[in-house]
Amino acid sequence: MVNYEHAPLDRTFAALADPTRRALLAQLGERDSQSVSELARPFPVSLPAIMKHLDVLSDAGLITRSKTGRTVTCRLSAAPMEDAMSWLERYRRFWTDRLDRLAALVEEEDTCSPSPASPSSDDSRRRPRKSTTPGSTRTK
Repeated sequence: MVNYEHAPLDRTFAALADPTRRALLAQLGERDSQSVSELARPFPVSLPAIMKHLDVLSDAGLITRSKTGRTVTCRLSAAPMEDAMSWLERYRRFWTDRLDRLAALVEEEDTCSPSPASPSSDDSRRRPRKSTTPGSTRTK
């Protein structure tokens, strides 16, 4: 069954998956409002290609566009990124907790492990390899 409640989050991550779209967002982060022409200038792709990337960003809600005369201006929209960041934060907390537990377990094992002079450490030493004398072992 499809969970439609996550569709906006899916669109956000899909939009962020492309390096060109991330670069467009970074440009908008440096300067709040830019025209499509200004945004397209640094990229070695056509204006229609940039427009398609902007459509994806707009559909995800990551940017808003406004038109004044013949100039289309783009601005960042924070809400979808905030939702994505809160989703990621839950998993950051989860993994931080798990890794902290693992570190505590390793430290506990280190303090409880036998000293190198104990008899059990002799068993764990590497034993010399039993091998035949050097040279060919094949008979002709």
